[in-house]
Amino acid sequence: MRYKITFLAMLLVLFSLVLPAAYADSHCEFAEETIRLGGIAPLSPPGATGAGVIIDWSYQQAAADINADCGIDIAGVNHRIEVLTGDSEGISERGQALAERWIFEDGVHGVVGGYHSAVALATMLVTQENSIPTLFAGPWNDNITANGIIEFDGRAPRVEDGVDYIFRTSPANSMVAAVAANWFIELGLDDVIIMTENTDYGIPAAADEAALLEAAGVTVEQYSFELGTEDFVPVLNRVLARAEPTDAIRVLVTGETGFNLVQQMAELGIAPSADTICVAESFAGDSTQFWAAVPDGNYCAFTRVGATPALFGDIAHDVNDRYTAEWGGVAPSYALEPYDSVWLMAKAMDAADSFNDAAAIVAALETIDIELAQGRYYFDYGSHNPDLPEGEPTYLWHQWPDPIVTVVQYFEQDQSALDAAVIYPPVYQTHGTAYIQPGASP
Repeated sequence: MRYKITFLAMLLVLFSLVLPAAYADSHCEFAEETIRLGGIAPLSPPGATGAGVIIDWSYQQAAADINADCGIDIAGVNHRIEVLTGDSEGISERGQALAERWIFEDGVHGVVGGYHSAVALATMLVTQENSIPTLFAGPWNDNITANGIIEFDGRAPRVEDGVDYIFRTSPANSMVAAVAANWFIELGLDDVIIMTENTDYGIPAAADEAALLEAAGVTVEQYSFELGTEDFVPVLNRVLARAEPTDAIRVLVTGETGFNLVQQMAELGIAPSADTICVAESFAGDSTQFWAAVPDGNYCAFTRVGATPALFGDIAHDVNDRYTAEWGGVAPSYALEPYDSVWLMAKAMDAADSFNDAAAIVAALETIDIELAQGRYYFDYGSHNPDLPEGEPTYLWHQWPDPIVTVVQYFEQDQSALDAAVIYPPVYQTHGTAYIQPGASP
């Protein structure tokens, strides 16, 4: 009898993790050849090293769960799966070098995960050229699924002849921008400052949000910074010198650099304050790291990508329990997304009955339909359904269309993200309000 990967089997694996890993798969007979995936993670500065360590942990959790269920069945033979985590450092050239090493030295059968858009854009050029199925979970730049392969010209499909090997499950920048901008607009704000990192994530993300706000009549002022910047006081002094305080400061700076910026804003009394809303980058959803780095950040809001704890299903709860035991706090999207990316690639290989027929794996990903930690995964548009209706954004090609994006706000010192208030969109509100004024309680 073949041991095919099924949702029920996966649940059984997840709940069996109280057993040592060696015992859990001791009943399995594995082929000598291991299926290898390259896993992208920023493990060194200037990348978001705190996130990188968690991303690697998530890859290994997923691989252990799959192997505990006898791995991936290819033609009746069970194969172990291994994720070779590579340090991108958050630098595009490092991502390209990783892809080349994985392909030409390690012989990987797929690439998963990621964090920084610049790294993804560099990596995908190499994996596409070498026919390596690639499933990004983390990078947001629209071009990862809208453009990127042919002249960055935005056509869809991006590959005129042949197979497009690039997929994404994290949201496009435009999806996140719409939620944040619509929240500002519904709050009736008149004046917003956007502070962004000078990267392939930050610049387009800021442009998307600014365009939506300005179209609604909101005045937008922008500042940009290099990742690794430590002293933001010169710029923040310019903000303090304004004749009138801004209504909100939107931070689009990731990792430790973003934490430093938010803490310095708070220390100077700029935001969060009675006059100015603080909106941190989604990395603030890691409450343990946030409070350690931003002790004065109470009442900051942040965008959260991925299911809120109130919407966790069984798989998300199980991974979250392990995350809490290992790291404390609530599992952020960059813990759940990489976990799901390994499972999705494994499931596609299982359905294709091959780990080296890249075209068959792509076809299986295009038609996949499975519930995992972040929700139900599927892809509306690809070679199986190539015609995007007029008006649909081209980034929906090989893009999961249903990532959940919310605005969440802390309202108690040292609060767990599990208890923070979901304030927007209204359908996900947990405390009946769109914003909590500093000093108030919902």
